[in-house]
Amino acid sequence: MSFLEMRDVHKRYGGVRALNGADLFAERGEVHALLGANGSGKSTMNKILTGIAAPDQAELRLDGEPLRVTRPQDAHRLGIAAVYQELSLIPDLTVAANVGLAFEATTAGFLRPRAIRSRAEAVLRRFAGAFSGDRLPVDVPVGQLSPGEQQVIEICKAIAREPRVLVLDEATASLHAAQVEVLFDVVRQLRDDGILVLFTSHRMGEIYALCDRATVLRNGEVAGAVQLAETSEAQLVEMMVGRQTGVAESTGATIPMAAERQPVVLQVEDVVGDRLAGVSLEVHAGEVLGLGGLAGQGQSALLAAIFGAQRRRSGRLLLDGRELRIRRPSHAVAEGIAFVPGNRAREGLLPVRPILENLTLASMRGRAVVPGVLSQKRERAAADQAVEQLRIKLGSVNDPVSTLSGGNQQKVVVGKWLLEQPRVVLLDDPTKGIDVAAKDELYEVIARLTEEGVAVILNSSDDEELLGLSHRVLVFYEGRVVDELHRADLSRDRLVASSLQVVDR
Repeated sequence: MSFLEMRDVHKRYGGVRALNGADLFAERGEVHALLGANGSGKSTMNKILTGIAAPDQAELRLDGEPLRVTRPQDAHRLGIAAVYQELSLIPDLTVAANVGLAFEATTAGFLRPRAIRSRAEAVLRRFAGAFSGDRLPVDVPVGQLSPGEQQVIEICKAIAREPRVLVLDEATASLHAAQVEVLFDVVRQLRDDGILVLFTSHRMGEIYALCDRATVLRNGEVAGAVQLAETSEAQLVEMMVGRQTGVAESTGATIPMAAERQPVVLQVEDVVGDRLAGVSLEVHAGEVLGLGGLAGQGQSALLAAIFGAQRRRSGRLLLDGRELRIRRPSHAVAEGIAFVPGNRAREGLLPVRPILENLTLASMRGRAVVPGVLSQKRERAAADQAVEQLRIKLGSVNDPVSTLSGGNQQKVVVGKWLLEQPRVVLLDDPTKGIDVAAKDELYEVIARLTEEGVAVILNSSDDEELLGLSHRVLVFYEGRVVDELHRADLSRDRLVASSLQVVDR
């Protein structure tokens, strides 16, 4: 008998069968990987365990006892905590207050701020190396932290519950390498203390560095349960998607390498704003310009400033030599600038609205509209085109977009902009939290855009992805471009060394 048993789990969302008799058996004191392509059912499995989703059929047991979880509060009471990509933090509250939401120390119904702060600080101290500065950000509002630091706070909040089972579902997607190492040290301590950690990540290096065993899901069913020490990465990938995939296979051979000899499409001149200390760059037609460096150094802020989603205090933007007056995203869209955010749930989609509406939202001014009137026929044709082009797996275009897997949701975010035929595409960590097969399909889209002369600016937390896709990489540090690596100079060693040399200054 295993510590955690999930037997014959079934779950359907509309016309999509997310789980079809899947099983999971995991032991106390191990780090167990739950793997699979997007749409394989792994996130649904986690959500059923943590009470976010109810199974259509399942037999669940924890430590030999039947497990009845109908809501997250049940999971918390039973010692099950989870961390997902989508944060559950309150930006205006301090770090201590956010972590305190996990346990809310009280006396006679009244909160005890000192007790909350003390307990929160004890958890934060375990992650001291994951924060910038000399002090723990105990009293700092969460909204002032970098995305990676906010993710660490989310993890601290889950650990503060003192769980028996900790679910980490793509919890490393927003973290830079140093933060990942701090998290792994903490997870190993939890494992040694007898806690079961269920770990989901699309970064194979993380799986092999941290996990003991893995259960692999494919199309809602178990493709295999393996000892990682006895299983190669190639075997895992084949179990997940049925074929070999990877950045090298999908990028360098298909993206034109002569982009820097093409005309300049977009120029950024001395842009100053939140997290930006005077950034200048230019990107050519058919070029992928990568933004590198440690996470949170201004890369995402620059993309938001170009798109008008963040205010510029000074500096200029020029498109084909013409100065742009972009004060809000609608201005950028009108100029042919598209933005694919990393946080698709909060910034890229309308979760409760149909897939159809999400796909055609950006093209309302064009194909789906005939003189001021929305044409349902054109809207449906445009959506069908995007679904076919990006191979989006769905039941019906009328289903809510929230019913799709993470990878297919990201395809919707990308697809709505492809219908607009943009001049410039801004990609902010676009493959975060999607599987290797969906990544390859997105790489094919990027290659097609470059062939059509579109200028692409890519921020990625995955160094291999950045190296495989980019013609040039600009290295950022504290809101400035501090180095430029050209294609002939691009290597992981050069990229990492450039970032570390900057940090040492």
